[in-house]
Amino acid sequence: MIRTDKLCFAYPGAAPALADVTLAVEPGSLTLLAGANGSGKSTLLALLAGLLTPTSGALAVAGRTSPGDERGLRAAAALAMQDADLQILGSTPLEDLCLQFAPGDAPGEARARDMAARFGLSAQLDDPVQTLSYGQKRKLCLASALLREPSVLLMDEPFAGLDYPAILEMRAVLRQGSERGLTQVVAAHDLECVVDLADRVALLAAGRLVLCGPPAEALDAARAHGVRPPCSWTAARTLTSWE
Repeated sequence: MIRTDKLCFAYPGAAPALADVTLAVEPGSLTLLAGANGSGKSTLLALLAGLLTPTSGALAVAGRTSPGDERGLRAAAALAMQDADLQILGSTPLEDLCLQFAPGDAPGEARARDMAARFGLSAQLDDPVQTLSYGQKRKLCLASALLREPSVLLMDEPFAGLDYPAILEMRAVLRQGSERGLTQVVAAHDLECVVDLADRVALLAAGRLVLCGPPAEALDAARAHGVRPPCSWTAARTLTSWE
């Protein structure tokens, strides 16, 4: 479903943000893209979403390749950004969701309303978006992404700033995606909320992929690359050391 081959990217006038990243993500899996701030997670997601073009190397998502078919990538993969305000374009939630459809598309609006109901946003559909809470804005971005019925869902720090009920809701969305066979890549520097849902952990450090494997193999190496292992994992390792 996702393949990268010696993928490199550098912003103008800056050191490479990604260097020689070769990664494979299997269809229907949930990959946790871990790494400290500045490790290249958001850049990799933007490349997979077709928002950036590789400086060198190549990638493929659902049969669409880059360089060359960034528009195809944008159709195949949906990205829910960390900063919801950068992604919301409509003046109300309903308007934002309906931007994906032609004006007056009644079936499209019905689908938008159904998706909003799934995320508990029905009561806010006609409210100005600036009145939404942070968590509601994150929900709106995710609802908009899923409304496109993408082959791949990319999520950048989806748990950042959420309270406990919203974290549970976000986990339920990821779990349901896995049950439906949706390919998901979730970027996070705090692994606690998501690691138990992941099939694999891809660990980035200074723009390089330093490890990719099952969570049990990756977590011991996380701390050495600026990522705090989940407390549950640390506790389990401590208990094991006493046995």
